[in-house]
Amino acid sequence: LLFSTASKFHIFLSFGTCSVAKKELDDLEWWKEEHRPGPVNLVPQRLGGKESEAQARQKQQMMLIQSKYQQKHKREEYVQAKKAAEEAEILKKKAIQREKAERLEVKKRQQEMQRREKFLEDQYHKTNELLNRLDLGLPKSDSCQITNRDPEPTAW
Repeated sequence: LLFSTASKFHIFLSFGTCSVAKKELDDLEWWKEEHRPGPVNLVPQRLGGKESEAQARQKQQMMLIQSKYQQKHKREEYVQAKKAAEEAEILKKKAIQREKAERLEVKKRQQEMQRREKFLEDQYHKTNELLNRLDLGLPKSDSCQITNRDPEPTAW
């Protein structure tokens, strides 16, 4: 029902607007015809200075070749600059890593020296303690004393 109503409305409009649209199209065609540009009447002139066309073409060709070389050169310079920047960045990172490794090595050496100093200090104190005990005749607390439990050794 909706489709048939819409198509009836469209048909009604098309009858009324058909003649108006045709008249507008005719007016547009008439306006285009009236305002059409006329033919161009220019007297031929020699342009481009004193060079002939062949010389101008040759000059254009040379400029094109030169511009290609210039572009290639520019690209190569850009690539070289980029490589140099990357190389500088890599060297910078290597230097940072080298400094870190050196600091770590120094820290390890210091820790090793502290460990050795502590070991030597402990060894010194233990040796002094042992010597003091030997001088005083006291039994050693750290060592196991072997006692003879059997008065006679058995022969096996």
